[in-house]
Amino acid sequence: MNRITSALPPWSLALTAMFSVQLGSALSVDLIDAVGPAGTAWLRLSMGALILLALVRPPLRAIRRTNVLPLIGLGVTTGLVTVAFVSAIDRIPLGTAVAIEFLGPLTVAAARSRSIRALIWPLLALVGVVLLTEPWLGEVDPVGVGFAALAAFGWGMYIVLTERVGQHFTGIAALSLTVPIAALTAAIVGIPQAAGHLTWGILAAAVGLAVLLPVLPFALEMLALRRMPTAAFGTLMALEPAIGVLLGVLILSQLPAPLQWLGIALVVVAGAAAQRTSGSHHSGAGAPDLAAIQEIRG
Repeated sequence: MNRITSALPPWSLALTAMFSVQLGSALSVDLIDAVGPAGTAWLRLSMGALILLALVRPPLRAIRRTNVLPLIGLGVTTGLVTVAFVSAIDRIPLGTAVAIEFLGPLTVAAARSRSIRALIWPLLALVGVVLLTEPWLGEVDPVGVGFAALAAFGWGMYIVLTERVGQHFTGIAALSLTVPIAALTAAIVGIPQAAGHLTWGILAAAVGLAVLLPVLPFALEMLALRRMPTAAFGTLMALEPAIGVLLGVLILSQLPAPLQWLGIALVVVAGAAAQRTSGSHHSGAGAPDLAAIQEIRG
């Protein structure tokens, strides 16, 4: 595996990770119909946790008292964001949900920038989201938008907590600690929703989807970040809303209107510009805000 990935350009690993995330989200629709959004989030995280625990021994002995709250916070946040995002794509188009969620890291990046001009990028992305949702048509689903906005807030919190946890734990070892906590968090609402609907076929589908998200993208992103500047990685990440729209069209037949394509373009431009601004003001250790490992959605 290492030989294969080392022969590939790092940008291809990053793009593959993003396609894996959005493909996993698009293919989750059938599972959502069977066990509900919270049930889907719980199954995906639970299977992902089992796979991670089979691959990696959690570094329990390395945990210190000061690490406990950040680890629990990151795990709980991961679980809540996953439930919120899956609930969003159950009600609104995938690309729209991704674009709204993207406001979270954009706002974090702007808030941390030393330049007031950086605030223009979240505002530009917000304009794009308005074009995507077209509220003047009266067809927007406020509950779906609310779930996506909750996921955006959670993603911002996730970035902050990831930086805290990343000071002591790295790579898949950290995931082996936080994803099981995320699965337990999602279980609170996921088990009641999925109860009575579980079959061997559904469990097998959940395993396959767990590989697409979170296991494979986490691994690919970590490999990519070892071989490319975090600023470049974060800029590539700005393409994720567009990838969500593309797979929404190809798999879910969610074809945006011309004005909605413009909205997606604005979100992508805002994401790339925010990353460049954030990167220009981060010269110390740690990845820029938009380059944080982030495959926490359903």
